[in-house]
Amino acid sequence: MQPVHRKTPLCSTATLAMKHRKSNNLSIFIVVSSVLLFGVFMYNEDVKSMADFPFSRPRGITEESKQGDPVQESIKNEKGNEILVNSLTSLEENKPEKNIPDEIPQKLPNDTDSSVIKEEEQEPVENEEKQKIELPAVEEDGGDVELPPEECDLFTGQWIYDNETRPLYKEDECEFLTAQVTCMRNGRKDSMYQNWRWQPRDCNLPKFKPRLLLEKLRNKRLMFVGDSLNRNQWESMVCLVQSVIPPGRKSLNKTGSLSVFRIEDYNATVEFYWAPFLVQSNSDDPNMHSILNRIIMPESINEHGNNWKEVDFLIFNTYIWWMNTFSMKILRGSFDKGDTEYDEIERPMAYARVLNTWSKWVEMNVDPNRTMVFFSSTSPLHIKSLDWNNPDGVKCALETSPILNMSTPLDVGTDRRLFRIADNVTQSMKVPVHFINITTLSEYRKDAHTSVYTIRQGKILTPEQQADPATYADCIHWCLPGLPDTWNEFIYTRIISYS
Repeated sequence: MQPVHRKTPLCSTATLAMKHRKSNNLSIFIVVSSVLLFGVFMYNEDVKSMADFPFSRPRGITEESKQGDPVQESIKNEKGNEILVNSLTSLEENKPEKNIPDEIPQKLPNDTDSSVIKEEEQEPVENEEKQKIELPAVEEDGGDVELPPEECDLFTGQWIYDNETRPLYKEDECEFLTAQVTCMRNGRKDSMYQNWRWQPRDCNLPKFKPRLLLEKLRNKRLMFVGDSLNRNQWESMVCLVQSVIPPGRKSLNKTGSLSVFRIEDYNATVEFYWAPFLVQSNSDDPNMHSILNRIIMPESINEHGNNWKEVDFLIFNTYIWWMNTFSMKILRGSFDKGDTEYDEIERPMAYARVLNTWSKWVEMNVDPNRTMVFFSSTSPLHIKSLDWNNPDGVKCALETSPILNMSTPLDVGTDRRLFRIADNVTQSMKVPVHFINITTLSEYRKDAHTSVYTIRQGKILTPEQQADPATYADCIHWCLPGLPDTWNEFIYTRIISYS
């Protein structure tokens, strides 16, 4: 029995030994294979990193992942910024570290993640090259646009400090800005006025995507018509779109009352037409219009209107030129015939006559199937610092932050009678007109004016003039980048929603 008894353990031991050797071989094979796969993977990743780094691929990936859900992004930003604005302890948000190469090894121990990485490695080289070629477009304009509901009130909300996504462009990167609005270049030291984002109460404004807007403008004309505030907004719109246009494919030309920014690759134009009262006046010269004794012809609009025909997007305004006198001078007769006698009537009555003339022109000359019409409400002034409880202030000079308590009624001298007339006229028209209500939200931006960082009679203010804001501060126009960019976000939202 002993031989038999011995054979069994021997056989068993031999079997175990063979299994052990096979197991060792299998373990060695797995280890060697894993090392080879890890080496191949790290080699591929190193090659990818070297190829992508000069073209800012890591930043693109990070921004793309941040922007995965536009609604969630805006909510996160809103909450974070509200805390910062209320505490006023720091205006710099806590930012997570974004090191893409460090994130990849952390995924390797996970089998599921490793298999996904292997599948990506097995993709054809052509696909990788195609992704690299398309990356700049994805980084700039990729992803869907979250449009606000049509019934959402875009103009009721609050200002949120946001130095992550604002400003939408940089002052020194827009060659088309005039010296009137380049506040930083003209000596302004603080730049916080560029970092405020408008947050509607019940919805979100879509992310501004220049290429998306340019696609909507392809083979079309967009024109601002009105006074220097509309010119302010026109300059903003030019800067918002020009950054994605290659050098040599954009141009700016001025002829008389018309300024035309042309985008060659889209066969599109962004234009401004000078007509401070919309109707004919003695202030219609685009260069020589500093006239104190302003006279208008409330029923004469065709001379200007001939330049507005066949335009696809029209943005009108008229307000600031009405504010230097309590009454308006109405010409008896015609400028062409040399007539000089006039009558004086109250400002609201004259304003109503002008908008009545304008509305008739729109309904007779605008095809709503082709042309989208906008009318911007009154842009406020900030002349008296007592209006926002600052007895030590001088106009808007030295103001560096908005009025954040928007629950308190604010009166900065806006003529609300003209606002109501414009609102009523645009609502009663047969041709749809989008009324862009910039007034209240702009009244809280006492910090955003050009102040003493601007020009006077074509020249930048001297240090002596800048030291005398009571005389020289411009609390009418706005720095760029700045508040007019928000006005254009409203225009952008309507265009991409309806066109």
